[in-house]
Amino acid sequence: MPDSSLTLDASQIVAYQGEPGAYSHLACKHTFPDWTSVNCATFADALHMVEQGDAFYAMIPVENSTAGRVEEIYRELRKTQLFVVKEHFEPVNHCLIARHDMILDQVTRIGSHPQALAQCDGNIKALGAKNLAMYDTAGAAKHIAEQDEPGLAVISSELAAELYGLKVLQTHFNDTQGNTTRFLVFSRQQKMPVYESEHTYITSFMFRVRNIPAALYKAMGGFATQGINMLKLESYMVNGNFTATQFYVDVEAHFQAPAMQAALEELRFFSEEVRILGTYLADEYRLK
Repeated sequence: MPDSSLTLDASQIVAYQGEPGAYSHLACKHTFPDWTSVNCATFADALHMVEQGDAFYAMIPVENSTAGRVEEIYRELRKTQLFVVKEHFEPVNHCLIARHDMILDQVTRIGSHPQALAQCDGNIKALGAKNLAMYDTAGAAKHIAEQDEPGLAVISSELAAELYGLKVLQTHFNDTQGNTTRFLVFSRQQKMPVYESEHTYITSFMFRVRNIPAALYKAMGGFATQGINMLKLESYMVNGNFTATQFYVDVEAHFQAPAMQAALEELRFFSEEVRILGTYLADEYRLK
């Protein structure tokens, strides 16, 4: 946990993973422009800051429109009792950046977080460069600002290039335009909005089905019967046990809506455990 956070008002702090200039940092600035953004080394550290009351929110990426889900987050969710209170979609403009004495033709290696490398794979291959996995996009920018490594450029944000005094060799370096990352905002306190039928809500929850035939089919049946749109269904193993699969789900419904309550009743009948993570307003990005 950064020592500087100890002197700040925790009620106005949002924690994120990565170095300053990371896309999570950008998401914090865009969502909470008047708050203090505090960087952490890991996702677990950012969540722990909230759990300990040293930050009010944690801004955590969960999936990207090009590279898919952020696998690590689903393992961390099982270890925390925090609630999801908001979602945010952050457009990603990956830039190829380097020290000021380098030109594009000199690039032989490109470093960044594995997610960013995956999102720029086609352009990396077009340059004939090799991938170098690094722990963080902004951390990669900080690395080349501090270490002069011939032939090494990195994928990061324009903000990172500005913060670390680097040069943008190519903007919009991601293979697919419209590349967007979805973030969830976590809090110690549940902030469920009042149900109003004219608004669109997302409810996120986790559950573990009983080890019986067709358990998942039966557990999910209530959502189909009630006409509830399922937006996301992710599975992952629990403690390496092949017979105990946990699921993460996003549905388009308010927890308090009658249809949702009926669907949850059926889900609980076929599940060993159901944990509601939160209900929150759908981001305007979904409604475009």
